[in-house]
Amino acid sequence: ARGILHTAVRQAHRKHELTFHDKYGTMVLLGGAAMFSAVWGYVLTQLKIEWGFSPVGRITPREWRE
Repeated sequence: ARGILHTAVRQAHRKHELTFHDKYGTMVLLGGAAMFSAVWGYVLTQLKIEWGFSPVGRITPREWRE
């Protein structure tokens, strides 16, 4: 029992190895947020999108040609 306890205490006190998420998780999250913001920033500013405007009164029907 003493050997098992000694092994458990030794394993609990050793420093765990860093995983991919420990090393790069924050940078991946910030990079994804930056890319998301850049793409939507481009979409909202460069494309000619008219948001929520009604075409009523701006579009007039053309005369019918036979």
